[in-house]
Amino acid sequence: MDIKMLKTFQMIVKYSSFVRAAEEMNYAQSTVTMQMQKLEADMGVQLMERGKKIKLTEAGRLLYEQSLHIVQDMEQLQKNMEELQTGTAGHIRIGVTEPTASYRLPRILKRFLSNYPNIRISVEFGNTPTLSERILKGDMDVALCSAPDLGTELYFEPLFKENFVVLMPEHHSLAEKECIGPADLQGHRLLITSTICPYRRKLEMVMKEYGITTLDTMEIGSMTALKSYVESDLGIALVPQILVSPVPAGTVVKELSGSLIDMTFGLLCKATEAPLKLAGARLYSVLKQELGELSEAH
Repeated sequence: MDIKMLKTFQMIVKYSSFVRAAEEMNYAQSTVTMQMQKLEADMGVQLMERGKKIKLTEAGRLLYEQSLHIVQDMEQLQKNMEELQTGTAGHIRIGVTEPTASYRLPRILKRFLSNYPNIRISVEFGNTPTLSERILKGDMDVALCSAPDLGTELYFEPLFKENFVVLMPEHHSLAEKECIGPADLQGHRLLITSTICPYRRKLEMVMKEYGITTLDTMEIGSMTALKSYVESDLGIALVPQILVSPVPAGTVVKELSGSLIDMTFGLLCKATEAPLKLAGARLYSVLKQELGELSEAH
């Protein structure tokens, strides 16, 4: 028994005619007859009484009723498989760091899913080391983050550089300066992210280059939360510019002199899986195009 025989059987029942069923299925009448003979042989029962008018047996009625959803489910499954192979359906697991997770990705995914409604996406937030590990374990397909450590089995495609600024309370003693340099940060509480955050590690490297080894710091676990702590007058922070548009009430934004933090942001996946396939390839292409335009804008 296969789906073709069930569909032919349903067509015979619908039109009460072998001839009409053959026409609708674009089969020879002999083909329809052979399919019904085989279907009855497979089922081991008579399904219909042939005469001037076709009449279903009890077994025929049972098969007809229960085969309706079977054929529908099988057709949907075939459609799903075709969409999976063409990349218009599937499940993509994506990891992303802040601030792109909250400020850039939602609008991109909205447009993407409106074009591909049968693709399912799971979004996981994290820092670059965590996302790198998840990809290597196979728990994630692709990530939007900063460059991973060298020597990993990962493929990283840079897309743009994150612009950083200094955010501080409007009454802060540094608020009168046009630009803020590394030396200006000494003597003021600096709000920073966790020790494994690439932004934090890059900041510490730059400070060491300027001979600054001691800073008054307060660790905040979330990049996007930094501005709220500045608003509460707990210190100053180096934050991505996208976080402070508009500028939070009671704060001011100052440019950094030189390139205190120059973080490259891009797409990350397993080297053995680059380029991604099917649905993942479609999303990868869209992310590359839309986020790559940020680099061109600067």
